Amino acid sequence: MIELRPFKELGGAHHGWLNAKHHFSFAGYYDPDRMNWGRLRVWNDDTIAPQSGFAPHPHNDMEIITYVRQGAITHQDNLGNKGRTVAGDVQVMSAGTGIAHSEYNHEPGVTKIFQIWIQPDHTGLPPSWGTRPFPSGASAGRFVTLASGLEGDEEALPIRCKARLVAATLEEGQGTSYVIENRRKAYLVVARGSIQVNGKTLNAGDGAAVKDETLLDFKAFEQSEIVMVDVA
Repeated sequence: MIELRPFKELGGAHHGWLNAKHHFSFAGYYDPDRMNWGRLRVWNDDTIAPQSGFAPHPHNDMEIITYVRQGAITHQDNLGNKGRTVAGDVQVMSAGTGIAHSEYNHEPGVTKIFQIWIQPDHTGLPPSWGTRPFPSGASAGRFVTLASGLEGDEEALPIRCKARLVAATLEEGQGTSYVIENRRKAYLVVARGSIQVNGKTLNAGDGAAVKDETLLDFKAFEQSEIVMVDVA
């Protein structure tokens, strides 16, 4: 089953400095049919105006992944961590027993991010934060793992749950595939471009909730970027 969730049908809010679209219930947007997808709880598509951002605020017991699509995001937290994550790279914050952080766009142009929250397998662990640059072009024509808590993904940023964040960039006419293990689910969003997955068409911003599928076959109608979470 592949359930399409078109961008135009997503919840969201425009705060002036922030234009947010929500694939799942979040803040003032509530849909009882879109509370989570397995342990995936939040997928926000955020556009942040220059010289603005999220002021310091707390989290606990959540794996929070930021995938930067355009521009850069600057993180700072009460553990003393500070870093700038640029387009194509990711950062992971394991909130654990509690962490307070800010996320600002200090760039001259807008920054676009996917903010993804996954429920951890274990609670009450110490908080942590990390970011890692990935080689330019590593995701060309194939899915690469950026963050994971699954065995065999040691090169990715670690998360505290049996989930995996992957991304791929495809040229026009190019295809790739992804295998989903038994009883697992996936949620994917087209960051840019237009694709087909198992015969269904998605355009930029569209999401798709996947279950009871073992193989996903992708084809790009134009230059495209796909981000996906594989989750229990």
